[in-house]
Amino acid sequence: MSKTFNLFISHSWTYGNEYDRLINLLNEKKYFDFKDYSVPKNDPIHSASNQTELYEAIKKQISPCHLVIILAGVYASYSKWIDKEITIAKKEFTIPKPLLAIKPFGNDKVSLSASEKADQLVNWNTESIVAAIRDLCK
Repeated sequence: MSKTFNLFISHSWTYGNEYDRLINLLNEKKYFDFKDYSVPKNDPIHSASNQTELYEAIKKQISPCHLVIILAGVYASYSKWIDKEITIAKKEFTIPKPLLAIKPFGNDKVSLSASEKADQLVNWNTESIVAAIRDLCK
C-alpha cells in the first residue's frame, strides 16, 4: 500500500497555471497518492479580516502536511506570502516541514530566496518531483 503525501503547494495566484499543471502532473503519476492542502484563489480563507488571521489560517493548512512545495519562479522573490509560508514551514512547528522548490516549466530562472531556503531544488520533471517528495518525506 502506498503512502499518501500531504502537500502544501505555495504559489502565486497570479501564476495559477503552474499550480494547475503541477496538480495535473501529480494526478497522472501512477502509484503516487497525495492530498492537496494548498490555498486556491477561490478559497474562503481569503476572507480573513486581517494579516494575522490569514497567517494563522495558512499555518493551520500547513500543519498536517509532510512537505511544502514552492513553485520557484522569479515571482516568488516578490511575494511576501510565499516568504511567510516558508517561515511557517521552517519555524512554526516543533519539527520543521521540508521544502521542495520546483523550477518553472521551460525556464531556468528561479527565485533566489526560494532556492536558498529549499531542502531540495528540482527541475520541472515528473520523476524528479515525485522522487524528491518521497525522499524528503521519509
